Amino acid sequence: MTKDMTSPSDHAGGTVAMAVLNAIQNPVVMVDESGFVVFANWEAEAFFGASASHLARYRISTFIPFGSPLLALIDQVRERKAPVNEYRVDLSSPRLGQDKLVDLYVAPVLSEPGAVVIVFQERSMADKIDRQLTHRAAARSVTGLASMLAHEIKNPLSGIRGAAQLLEQSAVDDDRALTRLICDETDRIVSLVDRMEVFSDERPVDRMPVNIHSVLDHVKAVAKAGFARNIRVTESYDPSLPAVYANRDQLVQVFLNLVKNAAEAVGDRPDGEIMLTTAYRPGIRLSVAGTREKISLPLEFCVHDNGPGVPLDLLPHLFDPFITTKPNGSGLGLALVAKIIGDHGGIIECDSQNSRTTFRVLMPASKDASLEDASIASSTGPSR
Repeated sequence: MTKDMTSPSDHAGGTVAMAVLNAIQNPVVMVDESGFVVFANWEAEAFFGASASHLARYRISTFIPFGSPLLALIDQVRERKAPVNEYRVDLSSPRLGQDKLVDLYVAPVLSEPGAVVIVFQERSMADKIDRQLTHRAAARSVTGLASMLAHEIKNPLSGIRGAAQLLEQSAVDDDRALTRLICDETDRIVSLVDRMEVFSDERPVDRMPVNIHSVLDHVKAVAKAGFARNIRVTESYDPSLPAVYANRDQLVQVFLNLVKNAAEAVGDRPDGEIMLTTAYRPGIRLSVAGTREKISLPLEFCVHDNGPGVPLDLLPHLFDPFITTKPNGSGLGLALVAKIIGDHGGIIECDSQNSRTTFRVLMPASKDASLEDASIASSTGPSR
């Protein structure tokens, strides 16, 4: 008679394996040959919105949208007995929520015939970072263009304008309108070049802990006194929000630009409304290349409007230079906003659907606030 005994080392190994799987910041599930979920780590519980014991009662197909490529991938891995990757798979559903875009890694479990392990990598934050890097690269290209324009265009334009003014003094009335047109157009081009020169300003800016609510109140006052005079502007602030480590003048420039865009989108609609919101969203941490440091972006500032929204084809390129939805726009306002936020180590994104547009800015807290958060975390014990 043999006894099925498990050694202490096996118990220890199983405990370590569980600790490792639960420490992984991606959802990991194991599916048996019948399709039932036999294991789910902590991130998987959060991803599916159900406990591991609840997940174990059902097949994986219960939680995945009908016709999802994931089910075909599982069959493919079982057949080939080899791992498969699939990128940008849409798992959006009423159960999982909207915008569930994931990368999938599916691998067979050789010790368990028919069983597979599935690792989900959510694309939302990866896409945000990727878009932000694209915006920065685009801003750098404008920087080079601005430097060239300043020397190669502004100087000849000043000569052309001066010559047009001299001609205007001796021109007849019919020709004077043409010389006036030349002056107006040269002024317009110089103004555009001046706006682009902002991108080439690489001087370090003074940063300090800034109360974002005082910035937003200032922006609201300026807006109500001018371009948003007839638009309802409301706010929903988190009063306990820590300070943001930033340059106050540049933050005013950013949010003034965003609120002005919102006001132009709302236009003359009688029910037009702009809402300013702030919130603390812990959990978003970005790794810094070349170091072990991680930057936290817990501060969320939003500008909402109920205008017609941004066309879907423009949405991915909205922060690129020279992209605009306005008939007479230069397309540099939002590019400059993205550059300033990027220089502060933050992220900006736009979500537009169902006649509601939200510009969301994620930024790091002041260093003092970050140290305070770290001390609170350490006092509660190490994370496991």
